[in-house]
Amino acid sequence: MELQITATDPAHPATLLDLPWDVPLAEWPEKHLVALPRGISRHVVRFARAGSEVFAVKEVGEWAAVREYALLRDLDRLAVPAVDPVAVVTGRVDPEGEPLEPVLITRQLKGSLPYRSMFETTMRPTTIKRLLDALAVLLVRLHLSGFAWGDCSLSNTLFRRDAGAYAAYLVDAETGQIQPTLSRGQRDYDLEVAQVNIVGELMDLEAGGSLHPSVDPVPFGQEIVERYGDLWHELTRTSIYPRDKRHYIDHRIRRLNELGFDVAEMQIQRSPDGDAVTFLPKVVDAGHHQRQLLRLTGLDAEENQARSLLNDLETWMATQEDYAPGDPLGARPEVLAHRWVRDVFRPAVRAVPRELRDGIDTAQIYHELLEHRWYLSERAQRDVGMAATAEDYILTILRPRAEAAPHDVP
Repeated sequence: MELQITATDPAHPATLLDLPWDVPLAEWPEKHLVALPRGISRHVVRFARAGSEVFAVKEVGEWAAVREYALLRDLDRLAVPAVDPVAVVTGRVDPEGEPLEPVLITRQLKGSLPYRSMFETTMRPTTIKRLLDALAVLLVRLHLSGFAWGDCSLSNTLFRRDAGAYAAYLVDAETGQIQPTLSRGQRDYDLEVAQVNIVGELMDLEAGGSLHPSVDPVPFGQEIVERYGDLWHELTRTSIYPRDKRHYIDHRIRRLNELGFDVAEMQIQRSPDGDAVTFLPKVVDAGHHQRQLLRLTGLDAEENQARSLLNDLETWMATQEDYAPGDPLGARPEVLAHRWVRDVFRPAVRAVPRELRDGIDTAQIYHELLEHRWYLSERAQRDVGMAATAEDYILTILRPRAEAAPHDVP
């Protein structure tokens, strides 16, 4: 047998040749290994350094290795969060000529952790809920892409915290399959498996004393089913909004926020019937919106203010002709954000007389304007625009507030 390395990147095979492929993976010398947390797996898995990169190496049968490698490549093309496939190594033999199992190689996902490592310190129930929300987002995205997982679990997932956001990544596609679309039965099966697996995994943590005493595994297993259902409905329902009723989009974003999800990306497609809107959700942690708003616009705001401003920024950006996420020819988000500050945010705030905004920071004023515009637009059943909103806001909110202020002093 001859050693064969099938790789996605022509730069990798030469580097990978330096690894000891004639030794069973469980016996690899320490000099090749990297000490990183590993999750539970039915196969032997090790992290190894080759060149300047770290890879996850998994021993598995040839048919399974080739199949999973192809599935991970498909998921990469579909832009679904999953580990990055690097290569399949076959034709391994030991020094005595005895065959060794092939391996699947994936790139180590920087900053990620298996769920057991995250529970080494007792995790608060709210944080567990965030992780399960992230897993629900991943499962929805997989199903929207036509991927039936077959073995959704915490063990088959990696979690990463990036700029305050919790993200879940598929790490084991061995049982999966890709189809043009999934039936309700296929999706329900994945949910049933996920619920059973998660309850079992949390019970295992509970038995080991690693679960917060207030956490009951059974309700948490049921919760991912409910969160999945809410998110699936909100993301898949068809929405065509008349172009003069932008507040409908705001209402849709509010609904996602109420479900505990944030809008990571929004796509608006123009059609003769109106604006078709789709959303890409994510789960975020405290302070994320403050940091993102400051990075994009230079505006320093409280968390709830920042969430409100960023939602408006995303909605506005999606209406710009040069907004093209992922297209190198499109305007960068920072450029569009600067334009939004100049053409939208500042004019709206400056429309409010200075004597009426003393003591109120500009972010709060703009947030209140957004809230007022949403209220007026809902009542008028059309987008009333910021100019009319500012005029009514001054007349009905700020002036009465200013006139009443002296009487509020004891």
